[in-house]
Amino acid sequence: MGFLDTILNWDQELFLYLNSFHNDFWDTIMLLVTRKETWLPFFVVILYYIVKNYRTKAILIIIGLALVVLAADQLSGLMKIGFQRLRPVHDPAIGHLVHNVLRKGGMYGFVSSHAANSVAILVFTSLIFKRRSYSILLFLWAAAFCYSRIYSGVHYPFDILGGILLGWGVGWALFRLMMFVENHFFYSKSPRIEKTALHREESGIIWLVFVVLVVTFFIVTSLLHHFNYL
Repeated sequence: MGFLDTILNWDQELFLYLNSFHNDFWDTIMLLVTRKETWLPFFVVILYYIVKNYRTKAILIIIGLALVVLAADQLSGLMKIGFQRLRPVHDPAIGHLVHNVLRKGGMYGFVSSHAANSVAILVFTSLIFKRRSYSILLFLWAAAFCYSRIYSGVHYPFDILGGILLGWGVGWALFRLMMFVENHFFYSKSPRIEKTALHREESGIIWLVFVVLVVTFFIVTSLLHHFNYL
């Protein structure tokens, strides 16, 4: 057995171990976590502070952020086609052992688009906001977002790792590109992106929105299961 086969076997064993921890309550929680729509209030408050703090340059940042998500999503899709590694739920060797939540997704899983997108957003916005508490929060969000894909049975840990590396590269590269554009075409306009940071109070409000969302997930899920609506 070659080195790559050994790594893939370890990856498969780790996936089966992590995926084996599940119950109906956490199925509902992870279903909420893994859906992008669930986090809309969280994204809206981040966009609000981009507009508030960077004024006319907010358009440049928002375009950069859109390109970050587009690049991470498209590149991860191309890698899926190129590598053609089956998702766990589609793998005939272990598919019957996989706990799947909601949908099985496309045939291939390497690399994870969810991981690539979330980490790209983490890196790009953290470099803009330059506030440690914000970066920690985005790390926690991205970690939960990525883990939900393993829990849901649609990605191996190695798929997630590949997505993380891709997202990190995309986020950093697009930030550097945005700095190049600012320095060559918007240098005279204020505020300077590289010198403007998210305020502590603003980071606190973003944290508050995140915590309220998470607490709401647990309260709603508890009520639904208590009254047997699920």
